[in-house]
Formats: sequence, structure tokens, C-alpha cells
Amino acid sequence: MSSKSWSPRSLAAQAMGKIDPLTKAVVPPIHVATTYIRDEDNGYSSGFIYGRPDNETVHEAQAVLAMLEEAKAGALLFGSGMAAATSVFQALAPGDHVVASKVMYWALRAWLLNEATRWGLTIDFVETDDLAALKAAVKPGVTKLVWVETPSNPLWTITDIAAAAEIAHKAGARLAVDSTCASPVHTRPLTLGADIVMHAATKVLNGHSDVVAGALCAREDDAFWNRIKTVRKGQGGILGPFEAYLLMRGMRTLHLRQERQSASAMALAERLSAHPLVARVLYPGLPQHPGHDIAARQMENGFGYMLSVQVTGGETAAVKTAAHVELYKRATSLGGVESLIEHRASIEGAGSPCPTDLLRLSTGIEDLEDLYADLDQALRAGHR
Repeated sequence: MSSKSWSPRSLAAQAMGKIDPLTKAVVPPIHVATTYIRDEDNGYSSGFIYGRPDNETVHEAQAVLAMLEEAKAGALLFGSGMAAATSVFQALAPGDHVVASKVMYWALRAWLLNEATRWGLTIDFVETDDLAALKAAVKPGVTKLVWVETPSNPLWTITDIAAAAEIAHKAGARLAVDSTCASPVHTRPLTLGADIVMHAATKVLNGHSDVVAGALCAREDDAFWNRIKTVRKGQGGILGPFEAYLLMRGMRTLHLRQERQSASAMALAERLSAHPLVARVLYPGLPQHPGHDIAARQMENGFGYMLSVQVTGGETAAVKTAAHVELYKRATSLGGVESLIEHRASIEGAGSPCPTDLLRLSTGIEDLEDLYADLDQALRAGHR
């Protein structure tokens, strides 16, 4: 069997199978050098010039992610998810028009509202799961970027990536997809027509809550992708070698973690849907979810590790429920091996589209029965 036939699961598990040529170690070493020797002719035949734009450990982690996302143009790692996302917008030109998902990661939404206009960009927010609304918002010849988050945090609405790509491309725009809450195990947006896929790699790609990182992958090595490379190089946004090493370590177990997390999230969603103190469960794997059919078409290996619940007692009961968990951890972030719970409306503040009775749940790898039992006792305590 040719090595070209190995599955993404196998290639990721072995970090592309690269063996250290000096020690024959099966775990790639960490390269920490910030500068490199010039050749006698004053050139750099190694391809490495300085640590800010280039690092071998970063290159190796990028290769794993590009393989997972089927990114023909490759991947770029950044110091955070925000650094990755904002570099896409900073690669646009002043006056460019952007259409973005109304429900999305709150920090990026705040940046677009408060900072992107300083770059001369015009931003329109729309419910991108409504294709008619998306099509109406896109301006042919004027819109340069459509930014979609799917599943969208924290309501988990689903946008049809292939249809959104068609709308964007007909208008002369690019489609970028924030796929943080799907991961390449579940969705590979580039294969569905997207031009760029973004990850807050801090989350499930790393999976251990010990790295802050961001990533972009591209379908085509075009002028816009090279402009993003220039932004990262000029602003010093590259990920550090230690963080890249930890991220690569996390991606080696991504498939295993995602299978467990997604299966548990699905089981929790089903059981919580029947809980007397839960008014509604938001999870694309449920047949009653408005985006279920699209999710079933464009996602595989499950429906992801994130869900939200709206409790029957309103905001007071939701906050009290979060206060009474024992196994779940009350903390911001998602995608780690530990399960997290958070009352999102109070975190996001004024202008948040998040209902005040909603709790966001990030499903880890703990025992399913323990997770359900903890939520059950917390819900009951929250309604006393």
C-alpha cells in the first residue's frame, strides 16, 4: 500500500511520519533558533532567514493541518485565533465591503464593529443560514469577502457552505469559514467551495487548554493568500515553536478526541431534550434543529462537541445551574478534554444575540454518565 493512500487519521497520528534525521526520533524536535547562517554567497539555501516569518516546528504543524483540511495552498499558524481572523480582514483594501455572520464568536464580532471600520472596511451582519438574506446582503463587484461561522457560536446555526460559496463567487467575493467548532474531522470547508478556513486552534485542534493559537488554510495560492502571508510576516503574528509543538501533539489525537466528544455531545443533547428543567437544546445533530439536514450533508463523523441548553427558569436559573456544577468547569473556551459550562450572555454583555437563559456546553472526554449526572443535579439545584 502506497503511503499516499494512508488516511488523514493515520497521517495525523504520526505527524506526517517525519523522522528526525539526526537522532531517528519518532517525535519531531522543537526548533527554537531565531536566526540562521548565510551561505558563502550571502544567500539562504536552507530557506530559513529569520524566526519571525519562518520556523521548522511551525512548518511541520502547518503541514499536518493543511493535510487535514485538504488545503492545496497550505496553512499558516498565528499567535491566536483573533490574530488569524483579523489578518484576513487586514489583507483587504480600504473601502472593501464584507458580509459576516450575525451570530459568531463575540470577540471577532466586537472587533469588526469597533475596529474594522478604522481600516476603511464596511461590514454588514446577516443571518448567513438564511441564504436569501445572504444573497441580498452581498453586493456584486463591491463585496470582497463573505465571512461565515458554522456551526455558529453559541446558537449553533448551520450555514450551507457550498451555497454560500456560490453566492460569494458569483458576486466576485471570497468565502472564508470559521470552522473552529467543527474541526476538519467533521467539516472541510475548502472541499465545499470555501476559499479560506479559519480555526481558533486554541480550541479542539490543540484540545488540552494549554496553547493559544490560530490558523488559516487556503484553497488557492493566489494574490490574496500571499497578502495574508505578508500581513503575518510584517505584524509578527507567527506562532512560537513551543506552542506549535504542543499544537502538533494535540492534532495527533484529534480524531480520537473528536469521536468521543461528538458522541457524548449527541447523547447529552438527546437526553437533555427530555429533561423537565430544559426548555430547549441547541445542537445540529438533533433532527428538530433547523439546520440539521444541511449539517447532515456537510458534516461527517458526528455533529461536533458543542451544544447549548436553554433552561426553564430563565436567566436566574441558568446562572444558578452553572454555579452548582461539580464535574463541569465554569470557564471560557471550548474544545479541551475537560468539559466546560458558561452563561454566555453575561460574558458577552450588551448587544449579545445570546438568550439570557442559555448555557453553553463544551463536551470533553469524561465519562458520559458522569457528565449527565452533573448537569442533572446542577439543573435541579439551579431551580430551587
